[in-house]
Amino acid sequence: MSGRHYLDHASTSPIRPEALEAVVRCLRGPTGDPGRVHTEGMTARAAVEEAREQVAVLLGARPREVVFTSGATESIAAACWGAAERGAHQVVPRVEHSAVREAAGRSGDVTLVSVDAYGRVDVDALVRAVRPDTALVHIQWGNHEVGTVQPVAEVVAACRERGVLVHVDAAQAAGHVPIDFGALGADLLSVSGHKMGAAPGAGVLVVRRGLRLRPLLVGGDQERARRAGMEPVPAVAGLGAVAGALAAGDRLATEAAEARRLTDRVLAGVRAVPGVRVHGDPEARLPQLVCLGVDGVEPQAVLLGLDRAGVAVHSGSACSSEALEPSPVLEAMGVDALRSLRVSVGWSTTDADVDAFLTALPDVLGGLRALADR
Repeated sequence: MSGRHYLDHASTSPIRPEALEAVVRCLRGPTGDPGRVHTEGMTARAAVEEAREQVAVLLGARPREVVFTSGATESIAAACWGAAERGAHQVVPRVEHSAVREAAGRSGDVTLVSVDAYGRVDVDALVRAVRPDTALVHIQWGNHEVGTVQPVAEVVAACRERGVLVHVDAAQAAGHVPIDFGALGADLLSVSGHKMGAAPGAGVLVVRRGLRLRPLLVGGDQERARRAGMEPVPAVAGLGAVAGALAAGDRLATEAAEARRLTDRVLAGVRAVPGVRVHGDPEARLPQLVCLGVDGVEPQAVLLGLDRAGVAVHSGSACSSEALEPSPVLEAMGVDALRSLRVSVGWSTTDADVDAFLTALPDVLGGLRALADR
């Protein structure tokens, strides 16, 4: 679509050329079930295992620790369900994604841990929430709405001292910042493929070697009996291609630096716009997204105005886009939870996209405020 400027990569990122090529190659065949012992099946199995190795390299994990799923939502649900047999309690910071909050709630009793005004969890408070029956502690690598990076290594270390399993939600971090699962020492880590430019339909749950969890999906022995159902081979191959490209040379670092430069441009540009504030930590944040508070206007009207100007951004959590309710993340931070914009860049973002946003935003806000004053 010509004239469009897409700044909503945190919801989903356009498919990268490497992923598209891998997906098309698989779709063109030969088609086979990776669990079958014939040429077609073994060809599919080879594609899945190559992708597993590529993802493992990107995430600093062993290939056998990589379990393919349909996406981060399923990975999170599998982590919660699998750990629940170890205890009736889970610990969840208030700014975690709704997929974590709701899956943990369905798996047992939940203690919600408060955060500061930047959205950062207090490690001591989180540790105090651990009980003898705690099965799992959740911590996101970086927040999906405001970008604040959490003290993941500190949380993991504190929980390991207490013998409690830790799940890291890396859906917004994977493919954007370096991750070394082995060095981190976490037990579980969830990843979404489409947020880093892979095709929708493939994600990962990294399961620490030696950890046995009951599977969420049953009925077959796929993924070494950890996730039943035939692997979505084309989507998995696409995810592997993206992981392989990002792990090669300094590609990940180069893209992260470019994303940070672009979002820094957004932050610098909005300083001159009246009634716009920045939410989240301006420094200790994911490189690819920023969250802005907009005073005196409804975010849906701003989104529509920007869309008419050819600019796509988002407000609040992607999973609550049809529910006009306060953002749980911003509520937990103690800031205006009703009026925000999330601007997120990715592999295809250009300076022209940022320019279009910075040009359109003052006009849209000014027009809406003028209407409100009539």
